[in-house]
Amino acid sequence: MRVLAELLQPVEGETPYGGRTRSYEPLGMVWLKTFTTRRREKSDGGATRIVDAMTVETRTDPRLVEGRVLRFGGGDWAVTGQQGVGGRPGRVELTLERGR
Repeated sequence: MRVLAELLQPVEGETPYGGRTRSYEPLGMVWLKTFTTRRREKSDGGATRIVDAMTVETRTDPRLVEGRVLRFGGGDWAVTGQQGVGGRPGRVELTLERGR
């Protein structure tokens, strides 16, 4: 299935009271070909959490780097990996994750 996703750059800042805040700066729109979502466990610093993972295919774009966020289907998906698609120049597969 093809979906139109908004590409966002997370921006962190500090509040006047010493706390941390995160907002998102829009970078544009990207067409994605989505595949099946998988659920898996991920360990971070001794804690285990459940995340949804998905692989998508899109055109090569220098804005698509790890740490940025794609917003589509009512959720925010973090880009966690990228690799070229064999035999398809100009295409890239992205690994996306979102927490549960």
